[in-house]
Amino acid sequence: MDINNFIRDNVKAMKPYSSARDEFEETADIYLDANENPYSNGLNRYPDPYQKGLKQLISEIKGIPVNNILLGNGSDEVIDLILRAFCEPGEDNLIITPPTYGMYKVAADLNNINIKESLLNKDFSLNTENLISKIDRNTKLIILCSPNNPSGNCMAKEDIISVLNTGKLLVLDEAYIDFAEGKSLLKELNNYPNLIIAQTLSKAYGLAGLRLGMCFASQEIIEVLNKIKPPYNINELSQQWAKVYLKDARKNSERKAKILRNKEILYKELKYLNCVKKIYPSDANFFLVKMKDARLVYEKLLKKSIVLRDRSNQPLCDNCLRITVGTEPENEKLIEELKKL
Repeated sequence: MDINNFIRDNVKAMKPYSSARDEFEETADIYLDANENPYSNGLNRYPDPYQKGLKQLISEIKGIPVNNILLGNGSDEVIDLILRAFCEPGEDNLIITPPTYGMYKVAADLNNINIKESLLNKDFSLNTENLISKIDRNTKLIILCSPNNPSGNCMAKEDIISVLNTGKLLVLDEAYIDFAEGKSLLKELNNYPNLIIAQTLSKAYGLAGLRLGMCFASQEIIEVLNKIKPPYNINELSQQWAKVYLKDARKNSERKAKILRNKEILYKELKYLNCVKKIYPSDANFFLVKMKDARLVYEKLLKKSIVLRDRSNQPLCDNCLRITVGTEPENEKLIEELKKL
């Protein structure tokens, strides 16, 4: 794959901004190059624009070389950068598979990228034949979410490979993959240079407040995204706190194990409730649940200060609520109130 066939012409021609930290990367005693406040408070200096220390830690955890990693202000920035780098506004199109994460469409609309939709099957699996039939000469990107939001299921690997074999750029959003052991496609990056994988520290790692998204791709793709990203897109506090939390592997593993245990208990309780019609299989930290009357359940729980996500307005999700796995007391309170309905 020649990445130059995908990059927008103006991106190929542009000269990236060169920050003070790009021009001098060594250590010095006196820094008078970046117009910073010289009085130290721990945050008076600009952060590392390429987050080298944090990337090295992520590299060790994920088994991916540093040169194949880009960090974003949440996965939303990663998605936006990919669209801006490769999709010509008003000309190119991308394909999404509803029901799916709503920010894909928002990012495409913002960047004036045409959207084609290929509806998932009723069991929320990929309709690969229909998806591939949507591809035309102006299709630059296909975005898949696995585990999918809001349905919770992982897409079959063979279906994803079929999409990769079209030769189009595939963005695979694995935001919830840490809850689905052994199902990430990170190991396929060397086999498919058109594969871009997005992950996050917001879910299993419990760092949603830091807004840190991860992008894994070929070195050529990462270089393009580094060229157009804001110079200091990850602030110093986010970098520091992320390193602290990522180094505590034992605590991270224990928290994830607790969520998965609570998920199993929550499933057993939900399936016997009169108001529940169906619980869809989930590889994530949430369930999509079909209710007899989703809106009524949502509103009654809201009065009890319990907030779920009503997904009834999404394709294939009629009368469905998305329920995140909470702490044991939170799940118990939820079941207690649902039993009263």
